[in-house]
Amino acid sequence: MSSASISAPATPAPSLNPVVALLGRRLRLAVIGGGAGSFIGPMHRQAARLDDRYEIVAGALSSDPQRSVAAGVALGLAPDRCHPDALTLMAAEAARADGAEVVAIMTPNDSHFPYAMAALNHGFDVICDKPMTNTLAEAAQLREKAQASGRVFCLTHNYSGYPMARQARAMVADGQLGDVRLVQVEYVQGGRAKPGPGRTAWKTDPARGGPSLVMGDIGTHAHHLLRFVTGLEVEQLAAELGCVVPDRTAHDFAGVLLRLQDAARGNFWVTQAAAGVENGLRIRVSGSRGTLEWQQEHPQVLDFKPLDAPAQRLTPRGPGTLPLAQRSTRVAAGHPEGFPEAFANLYSDAAEAIAARRTGQTPDPLALHFPNAHDGWMGMRFVDAVIRSAQAGGAWTDA
Repeated sequence: MSSASISAPATPAPSLNPVVALLGRRLRLAVIGGGAGSFIGPMHRQAARLDDRYEIVAGALSSDPQRSVAAGVALGLAPDRCHPDALTLMAAEAARADGAEVVAIMTPNDSHFPYAMAALNHGFDVICDKPMTNTLAEAAQLREKAQASGRVFCLTHNYSGYPMARQARAMVADGQLGDVRLVQVEYVQGGRAKPGPGRTAWKTDPARGGPSLVMGDIGTHAHHLLRFVTGLEVEQLAAELGCVVPDRTAHDFAGVLLRLQDAARGNFWVTQAAAGVENGLRIRVSGSRGTLEWQQEHPQVLDFKPLDAPAQRLTPRGPGTLPLAQRSTRVAAGHPEGFPEAFANLYSDAAEAIAARRTGQTPDPLALHFPNAHDGWMGMRFVDAVIRSAQAGGAWTDA
C-alpha cells in the first residue's frame, strides 16, 4: 500500500452502505462458536451488525449439538438454519441458493484450522478469530489455501481497527517519523495473576490453546500491532518465555529483544500475570524525526513528539487526521470509541472487499488494511521463533 493512498487529506466517509450499493443487499453471514457464556461471540456478532453490512442467517454456536441449536434459536435465527455443528452448517449453507456467503469462526484455537479450511473448500469467505492456528505448519497450509482460493480471509486482530492505531500506521507510512529506529510494544494483563486455570480453562491445555498460552492469547496481538503500525518485519529475536505465577505450567510471561528490518531495534513484553492491570496494550515507535505513542486503554489519543518541535496530541477528528483514521471514526469529536467499534471496522472493511470480489469491482484501497492469512502465518512464525529462542536459553533466532 503506498503512503499516498492512506495519507492524503482527509475526506468524509461515504454515507451510503457500499456493500448494499454493490450487491443490492447485505452479505449473508454464518457464525460458528460464540454461544452462551462467550465473551468474544457477542463481540463478533455486534461487529458484524454495527454497520449493517451483514445479515446473520445461520449458526452453529456450541460444540454440544443441542446447545448449539438452542443458542441459534435464542438469537432469533430460523430453526432450519440453527445447526448442530460447524461442518453440518457449512455443507447445508453451501447447498442453499440463499445460503451464507461468509463464515465467521470464533471457537477455541484448535478448531480454527479445520473449520477455516472447510469453509474455504466450500467456497465461503472467512472471518476468523486469532490466533489463526495453533502451529506454524497449519498456518502455512491455511495461508496457501486462502491465497489460492481467491476468497477474502480476515483475521480479527481487532486492535488494528482503532482509528488512532490506523492514524499511527498512516503517519509512519507518510514518513512523518522519518526512518523507524526503535519500537517498544507491550501487552500487560492481570487476569491470570492468581494461581489456577482462570475462566477459560481450555486455553491452558496445549492441545486446545496452543503451545504457549500468553503468546497465542495476547502475544500475537502485540506482534501484529507492531507490524501493522511500523510496516517492519522481525528478522531475529532473543526471548525468555515462562511462568511467573508459582505452580503454573502454561506460559504467562514473555520478554523478547527484537532485530527488525532496516536496522531498527525493539523490545516486546507480554504477560497475563500483572496483578491489578486490566488490558494494557501499548506501542511506542521512535524514528529519526520523532516518536508516536498509543495505548489501547486510552484509544482516542495518539501522542506525537516530533524532534525539535512541540509535542502534539492527536485525536480522531482533530487537525491532522489522515484518511485511514478518518474512515474508521464514527462519532463526533470528543466522544469515545472503543473495542466493539474497532472490531466492527475489520468486519466492515472485509465486507467491502468481499462485495467487491463477488461483483468484480475494485475495492476502496482504504478497506484493505484488515489482517489476513499472511498476517496469521507471520504471527505463528513469531510464536514459533519465540519458543525456539527460549528453549535455547534466549539465543538469537531467525524469525
